[in-house]
Amino acid sequence: MEHPFHYFGYIAAILTTLSFLPQAIKKIKEKNTEGISLIMYTMFTAGLFLWVIYGFYIQDIAILVGNIITLLFAVIILSVKLKNVKTEG
Repeated sequence: MEHPFHYFGYIAAILTTLSFLPQAIKKIKEKNTEGISLIMYTMFTAGLFLWVIYGFYIQDIAILVGNIITLLFAVIILSVKLKNVKTEG
């Protein structure tokens, strides 16, 4: 049986993922990434990727699920941002 403290991890994963989704969905629908820093989003996406690797290493489902979902949206937004940078520059 899991320690009750693990539920804090599950709640944190749910909240951080859900808080990210409205903005991610908006940026994906609008394809407007003007207000997003390319450097910041690249670092954010890399950080999420490292969290996923760490989650696999320690076998923590809360870290894995939350960061995999957020990483998928972050990669999509970063792709849109890179496409916009190419067309603008």
